[in-house]
Amino acid sequence: MLNLWGRISSINVRKVVWCAQELGLDFQRTEAGGAHGLVHTPDYLAMNPNALVPLLQYSLGDTPFVLWESNVIVRYLCARHSHGRLYPEPLEPRFDAERWMDWQQTTLNPAGRDAFVQLVRTPAAERDMQAVAASIAATEPLMALLDAHLGSRAFMTGEHFTMADIPVACEVHRWFGLPPADYRRPAWPNVERWFDTLRVRPAARGVLDLALA
Repeated sequence: MLNLWGRISSINVRKVVWCAQELGLDFQRTEAGGAHGLVHTPDYLAMNPNALVPLLQYSLGDTPFVLWESNVIVRYLCARHSHGRLYPEPLEPRFDAERWMDWQQTTLNPAGRDAFVQLVRTPAAERDMQAVAASIAATEPLMALLDAHLGSRAFMTGEHFTMADIPVACEVHRWFGLPPADYRRPAWPNVERWFDTLRVRPAARGVLDLALA
């Protein structure tokens, strides 16, 4: 049995939910973080001293295995339940997938964070539009890079869907969901084609079809 803590409005929780659904795993999700609180309770901090979501507890016999960090959870679930498919077996395609997962977390996410926070989570009168402009300026070249990458392949690492597609697509979902009244994005046809393919996957329901919050 999988227990997952985290609010679905979190991009990092959405990654794990989609992954678990892709793998056909039964899981129970507890709302946590943000307005739901819980993450600063002693019991939660004993499992994740960072007081962040998501948090995964996997029952392995009498000893539950606890894991945090969203991309690590995605890797773990794919390695455990889809070795050789979502989790590539040969080292080169595996670390190609790892590279793009790290790129999402260390490069694309920090670039786009301010635009998302200001345009989606901040009241209009309180927005820092300089931060928005800087975020857009940092993100658009990365989206162009992604578009060029996807121009020669169906998915992030080639012709098959792998674990790498999950975090990158969750990031694109967030960027594409910015209010069009506040941000008119350029056309990235290869990213759009790829994203359209992913969002109709049955396992992506409840993730890529959600409005941002």
